[in-house]
Amino acid sequence: MTLDFTNGRTMMTLLLGAATALAACSAGSTPPPSSSAGTPSTQPAAPSTAPLASAPAHSPLPASDADAIGALMVVHKHPSCGCCVLWVDHMRDAGFSVEVRDHEDMGPIKQGAGVPYAKGSCHTAEIDGYFIEGHVPAADVKRLLAERPDARGLTVPGMPAGSPGMEMPDGTVHPYSVELVHRDGSTSEYARHGE
Repeated sequence: MTLDFTNGRTMMTLLLGAATALAACSAGSTPPPSSSAGTPSTQPAAPSTAPLASAPAHSPLPASDADAIGALMVVHKHPSCGCCVLWVDHMRDAGFSVEVRDHEDMGPIKQGAGVPYAKGSCHTAEIDGYFIEGHVPAADVKRLLAERPDARGLTVPGMPAGSPGMEMPDGTVHPYSVELVHRDGSTSEYARHGE
């Protein structure tokens, strides 16, 4: 596939759109300066009391797809993250029941969930003892809940263009992998998209 950027306005629109999305989402990726007392979020929430990595074994295979997504998904995000809101919409459209909790500092959430270093993204979700990090497609979350692997969760590191919540105006999907995070923190490819 060849992209023609002879029209400078098209290129500028794509670049500005991508930069805006990255800026909004990256605001929640780094902790605020230690001197700030923290600004209350619109929906205050405390991190989970126990890390997901030590969650009990998962329940048996559900009887149907509806059972697989019957559990409440809790999404932790920064209040200013626009692509996180779009990803939540994607999950709700796929049939998930979602509760959103805004946090000024996402570091403790990711650490508590067991997201490996350098495998993070802008939002962290919790569902049925697993974490879902970043722009993971709903179909992959459904598969995870149906298969019930002995793992911590799924991650799409970074924010790949064209992934759910990071859609491009022209429909482009850059190739990306969804990774399964094993109990020991290692990862393996779980799914590929955009090829």
